[in-house]
Amino acid sequence: MSAAVKTDTTLAAAADQARASLEGIAEPGVVGDHLGLTMVDERLGTHHFTCTSAAYPGWLWAVTVTRVPRGKVATVCETNLVPGDGALLSPSWVPYAERLAPGDIGPGDVTPLIVDDPLLEAGFEATGDEDVDQLAVWELGLGRPRVLSAEGREAAASRWYAGGPGPSAPMATKAPAPCATCGFFLPMAGALRAVFGVCANEWSPSDGSVVSLDHGCGAHSEVDVDKPEPERVAPPLVDDYRLDVTP
Repeated sequence: MSAAVKTDTTLAAAADQARASLEGIAEPGVVGDHLGLTMVDERLGTHHFTCTSAAYPGWLWAVTVTRVPRGKVATVCETNLVPGDGALLSPSWVPYAERLAPGDIGPGDVTPLIVDDPLLEAGFEATGDEDVDQLAVWELGLGRPRVLSAEGREAAASRWYAGGPGPSAPMATKAPAPCATCGFFLPMAGALRAVFGVCANEWSPSDGSVVSLDHGCGAHSEVDVDKPEPERVAPPLVDDYRLDVTP
């Protein structure tokens, strides 16, 4: 209760009136104990009752009452269900762009445009200088509005190296040799070439995917399965002088 507003005796005495207003709109038996009056303003207060409905655990009934100046009769303004301590509430609403996570995009889905994405920077525009423009074609992505920024390349490289394409993946830790020495390894172009490439081996689980130089799998082009030595069976010995007696 607010310290600036004194309890109104007329409103406090209207608990039964507040309960009756609830029982007129609620299902039978869902209006519980009276919890008290909270003064909202002068001659304006709210009675609270427990809600015993199994569908609304932790919620409270709220009935706002008031009276006219010098009036001795309370009037019900409105009735509501309000959440109390431990009330079951729906999750906070999160915008679509913030709800999306990697792997959520399916056929026909479109991600929202991020205008000031720190992982991207403006693409290169032709200057007329042949040498400069040729560099842009291969390194900066001529014709694209935006290309990866240094932050974007670092984020991608860190994510790949720490994840499935990196050296700590279960497949890589048991590999007989690294991708760097495999004939099916296609180095990347650009700044990531020193660390990553693409697997071109259809027998590999990483076929068509980015892999690090120190990644690996059992489909390496230069390794073979362990071949055991052929079993040697000694020829039988025939002893013409031994006689086996059978009862």
